[in-house]
Amino acid sequence: MQPIITVEFSSKAGDREFKEESVSFHNQEELFSFISPGGGCETIPDEVDEIQMVFLQPPHPNTQNPIADRRVTLELGMIFLTGPLAEIVQTADQLIYKAGRGELSASFLKVINVDLR
Repeated sequence: MQPIITVEFSSKAGDREFKEESVSFHNQEELFSFISPGGGCETIPDEVDEIQMVFLQPPHPNTQNPIADRRVTLELGMIFLTGPLAEIVQTADQLIYKAGRGELSASFLKVINVDLR
């Protein structure tokens, strides 16, 4: 199965950008496991100041509603989600839901500049 999401962690020093790590996921469940408490996201180094989540185009275009496949970027703090509109909206909806239920790691919430105290 091909990955559908690639997450890149990067940091900057002046004009230079450094890729810290790149992780690929096959579905949204894997992504949300990674950014939940106890997931791999807990090990984000303090130097990371930007996270790029790139959602790949679906294997089959949406012929019924082509706007669903339009590429967009959503910025949440220092996290940038880029991909098909339908996928980004669905992911944003899940982020809102999971943040409200306390299902996102503190390190992930810190990077998106959210304080849920």
